[in-house]
Amino acid sequence: MQSKKLRCGIMLDSPPAGFRDQNNEPDGYDVTYCKDMAKALGAEPVIVETPSPDRIPALVSNRIDVLIASTTPTPARALTVAFTQPYTNNIMTVVTRKDTGINQYSDLKSKKLGGVVGTTPEQLFKEELAKGWQGSGATYTGYASDAESYLALQQGKIDAILIDVGVFHALSQSGQFPEFVKAGAAPLADFGAIAVHRDDQQFLNWARLFVFQQEVSGRRAEVYTKYYGDGPLPPLTANGVNF
Repeated sequence: MQSKKLRCGIMLDSPPAGFRDQNNEPDGYDVTYCKDMAKALGAEPVIVETPSPDRIPALVSNRIDVLIASTTPTPARALTVAFTQPYTNNIMTVVTRKDTGINQYSDLKSKKLGGVVGTTPEQLFKEELAKGWQGSGATYTGYASDAESYLALQQGKIDAILIDVGVFHALSQSGQFPEFVKAGAAPLADFGAIAVHRDDQQFLNWARLFVFQQEVSGRRAEVYTKYYGDGPLPPLTANGVNF
């Protein structure tokens, strides 16, 4: 409020949530969410590119004021930062190539898997490997960005990844990866929440109200349709339970 600037940590290598447009300017669902938040505060939005592994450290070290980067709220992370209720719901699906023979999630237990370092899908794969998939021949490779994981899948270095259904829809429309196909739902509820400094209760209260207002005003639906297409709007509740 005093500086009239809102520094938002956003992943710009994760379209359509965050990316750079043809003019190299930040764009995407999370970027628009930051701009909406700054406008409501009467401040100027400042987009700070924040890679996935650096999301929580950037907030803790005060390089940003708020983290809007599809960050899954977990008990472990909540020991370090404070989360709002979910502002996005990443319904996850298995994505593979047409030639892998993968038709559903259970087929992954003997395949080469990939994901982005520090993400919830990576945690799921590592748990599956520890529970028995490794003995069935499955392997996992972590990448620094979504773009790198897409390229690895395209080149055959890995056989499958887990991505948001809306992201897959956007990739399909782009025509960049015609060999990619969906192969069933993943057992992962990957809600994304906004994170603020853990000891800033006033800003947390305001941010929670802002997320609520984006929902009831229809603004979330408008922004979601713009970047993810005209598919069904994912609910922000888990089995009818609201945060």
